[in-house]
Amino acid sequence: MRPAPPEPRRYSAVTTAQTPAPAVVGIGADGWEGLADPARRTLLDADVVIGGARQLGLLPPECAGERVAWPAPLRPAVPRLLAAHAGRRIAVLASGDPMFYGIGRALAEELGPGAVRVLPHPSSVSHACARLGWPLEDVEVVTLVGRPAARLAAALHDGRRLLVLSAGAATPGEVAALLRNRGFGPSPMRVLEQLGGARERTTTPATADDWEGRQPPGDPLNIVAVECRRAPDALRLGAVPGLPDAAYEHDGQLTKRHVRAVTLGVLAPAPGELLWDVGGGSGSIAVEWMRTHPACRAVTVERDPARAERIARNAERLGVPGLRVVTGAAPGALAGLPRPDAVFVGGGLTAPGLLAACWDALPDGGRVVANTVTLESEALLAEAHRRHGGELVRLAVSHAVPVGGFTGWRQAMPVTQWAARKTLATTAGADR
Repeated sequence: MRPAPPEPRRYSAVTTAQTPAPAVVGIGADGWEGLADPARRTLLDADVVIGGARQLGLLPPECAGERVAWPAPLRPAVPRLLAAHAGRRIAVLASGDPMFYGIGRALAEELGPGAVRVLPHPSSVSHACARLGWPLEDVEVVTLVGRPAARLAAALHDGRRLLVLSAGAATPGEVAALLRNRGFGPSPMRVLEQLGGARERTTTPATADDWEGRQPPGDPLNIVAVECRRAPDALRLGAVPGLPDAAYEHDGQLTKRHVRAVTLGVLAPAPGELLWDVGGGSGSIAVEWMRTHPACRAVTVERDPARAERIARNAERLGVPGLRVVTGAAPGALAGLPRPDAVFVGGGLTAPGLLAACWDALPDGGRVVANTVTLESEALLAEAHRRHGGELVRLAVSHAVPVGGFTGWRQAMPVTQWAARKTLATTAGADR
């Protein structure tokens, strides 16, 4: 899963009219020899060079500026280090392209757009595509640097090519284990190490099924190339909402596949948006909301602890381990949550004040969708429709089943769905 958009911040004033903006210099495994002249001049002129220990070790003695290694954790240290060296010529080293999962993003967010000078180097992804003969635009990149390996599962589709940014020497083995566990054991894998450097090496292809024991851990600076191949007996998971019910661990509290697909279509997730999934059950709505785009975020609220744990397991297995699970009863458990772009209510509608709390939490333009199968909750949705407008629909799904020697229809319980978009007009109308 992609990181949440940063909170708005006041940009730090660490430069002056006499001091040039901090520079971020991308450097590869080929070190100083691979740098262009502008990058070399920047590093030679710097009063202080900040970077990882490995990157700093690639510089020659001629770079006489003070060398400062990043502490861990890195991100909280950025403003402190910039302030500590204010007024000096600062150069920051980054691996490859600083704006591709690199420190360039943190500096741009800290100082503001245009306040950082970036000198990029070819990224490991560009090097890998060049070695493999893969068109870059056809490859999906997943980073596991500082992120759980489970997020790779959302990118697994038969025939897709993946490049996985490794956290270290153990990452290829973790990738192979996940592929086997998710039904993609036949997928060929290669590890590309020290790309662009004198010690560059690419392993011979081996499937994830054959990886364990045959491919020992290698260099920690690596990227993993995967050609996804789904095992014939593995459950097929598509790229759009409406995954098979069998994809979920559940106790019966599950928004069934066809209703789930309609519900996600009405919720209409967009990149970067946040969903509240209230009455999570198995977490299927929140999981599939997040699977629509790596930047989509979700919080699911479930009062039953066993179900809450089950939601977390479903999220990890289906590739969205970043799903936040809140154990507690709504509306009380909603207090303090970040403001949502959309709310889905799948359970607990009769709890006093729940629907009103969800509506009040929405910003102008926010959406709410609520499903129910009971008459009591249906009456509440009818009243919400009267007050706030929107659409009130009934969804009926029937399945063909054997009837003696013939086939007939068996209807599932119909689902009443209310969907509305909050605007100033609907809010004013509700106050009348």
